[in-house]
Amino acid sequence: MKYTYIFSILIIQILFSCSPNQENENNESLAHVETTKDQHTRANIEEIRTTHLHLELDINFENKTIYGVARHQMSENNIDHAIFDIKGLEIIKTTVGEKEETATDFTISKEDELLGSALTVKIEPGTQFINIYYQTTENSEALDWLPAELTEGKVHPYLYTQGQAILTRSWIPLQDSPMNRITYSADITVPSELIAVMSADNPTEKNAEGEYHFMMKQKIPSYLIALAVGDLVYTSLGENCGIYSEKELADACAYEFGDLPKMISAAEGLYGEYLWDQYDIVMLPYSFPFGGMENPRLTFANPTILAGDRSSTSVIAHELAHSWSGNLVTNATWDDFWLNEGFTVYFENRIMEEIYGKETADVLATIEYQDLTASIKDIENGDFPEDTRLKLELNERNPDEGMTDIAYVKGAFFLRTLENTVGRKKMDVFLNQYFLDHAFQSITTEVFVEDLKTKLLEPTNIDFNIDEWIYQAGLPENHIKIDSKKLAKMIAIAEKANAGKDIFLNDFKGAKRNDFITQEWLTFFRTLSPEVSIKTMEKLDKQFLFSSESNAIIKSDWFKLSAQTHYRAQNVEMQKYLIKIGRRWLIEGIYQILMDSKETVDHDFARETFELAKDGYHFVSRSTIEEVVK
Repeated sequence: MKYTYIFSILIIQILFSCSPNQENENNESLAHVETTKDQHTRANIEEIRTTHLHLELDINFENKTIYGVARHQMSENNIDHAIFDIKGLEIIKTTVGEKEETATDFTISKEDELLGSALTVKIEPGTQFINIYYQTTENSEALDWLPAELTEGKVHPYLYTQGQAILTRSWIPLQDSPMNRITYSADITVPSELIAVMSADNPTEKNAEGEYHFMMKQKIPSYLIALAVGDLVYTSLGENCGIYSEKELADACAYEFGDLPKMISAAEGLYGEYLWDQYDIVMLPYSFPFGGMENPRLTFANPTILAGDRSSTSVIAHELAHSWSGNLVTNATWDDFWLNEGFTVYFENRIMEEIYGKETADVLATIEYQDLTASIKDIENGDFPEDTRLKLELNERNPDEGMTDIAYVKGAFFLRTLENTVGRKKMDVFLNQYFLDHAFQSITTEVFVEDLKTKLLEPTNIDFNIDEWIYQAGLPENHIKIDSKKLAKMIAIAEKANAGKDIFLNDFKGAKRNDFITQEWLTFFRTLSPEVSIKTMEKLDKQFLFSSESNAIIKSDWFKLSAQTHYRAQNVEMQKYLIKIGRRWLIEGIYQILMDSKETVDHDFARETFELAKDGYHFVSRSTIEEVVK
């Protein structure tokens, strides 16, 4: 490895200066965090905090309800109440004490549509243990209860949770802020034919009792507590990695993620030892609203990344990178979300370059840049044009509104431009130190900026426009430019088609869809004009079978182009796709283009399709699309 000596020193320092189970409470750079208020929690974490959470839960598929108790071990305190976040939960009773419990009073505030309610539990000063007995309801937004017909096996139901950003409070009563990191354990009971897995240490086989115990010994923010229950098998991919999936997908998963051990090795070679022991993936049903979710030790993934050609493995590289940026070092508030995602997209690209080469990495970065420029235009024309800044102001707004290409791609281009300015070697030394200094901490943008100035820019006497990148709108002029010859060729072919030339005579003569990788097709579609003829669309579809046989990523952009060009011959296939796929990134744009159309027939088609599809979407996607079709 390039920096083997540096990494050895860093790991020794981690082991002796900051154990994986605790934050470095004495770090002076965190003074800003101590005075920061998380606007998306009601909890009084500045007075009393959960340090460890133990869950005892029974999963009931018949009435789609989780029953149980959340046992909170609290920090030292001198107050008479503790406040927890809840939303869509029925609180049965509260008690205090560990072995001998005593009932105590509680109150629940009026529910806020966004934040939920404040659960205030009466305690004596110095109380160490608070127990909250509860059950979930149909309004528990984090939970997706899927009937058997929406699984691959079609025999058993499925349950999974999605907590980011502030939905964990809808299935667990807790202090739901990324500023408060906790360890957790759980005893989960499920039907014996199913297995439960969590963002913790996991079983690899079912047991006859359907009883499973979990432990997460490293401190994590609450949004990373995650649970999945289904008819799953485990496929080992290496010494410390593997994948849970329904048996019908096991072979496809084993092929698609065969390079996972290489990814872990590449990541450790870049930014130090993987500190979470095990890295597994669980392949969820298609309703999962994201491509992946970085729950520690167990990435949640959507089957749409099973492209068949490993062209979407960057999603797994991204979620793996979160083991450093996001999980190890976390945004203190959702205004600082770019600290999670910008760093991760940058790191993801470095992993892909290490394994597949610079051309592949540049292809991916070019696609990201296309997405970013489109997002900037959309945001500038929307209600909050200031959201093109990296540091956001999301008070009284849903933090999901900050989960855009700004945080992901503008953040990554900030770091790429910084690397291009200071040099990769200095950048890597800085980032290694950054992950070391803030391991198992939640920090603000201002803490990062202070680090950047004092530990990289000032020692090297380099001037860089930090404020313009982080606190001002838009994309600074000094952003690094990335080109891809492979994608440039597809742009040229699309421009010929836009000019009315016959691209089927030479450019695509005898070509098949799989002669080009997914990202090449995305670039081709995005360059084609909405004015391209229906005849051209028909010929493309006939030759390459985009509507019927391409992977989910290609279909998404193809159906967007179809909606723009009013190529409606494929509407049956589009509707099948929108009913099957719940991944928000792949479907939102299709619905939006249909609703932006000037023709009522497109609006009617979008609304009709949503009515057929909505029950198969997780709350995150369903609520987003519902706003679009209104």
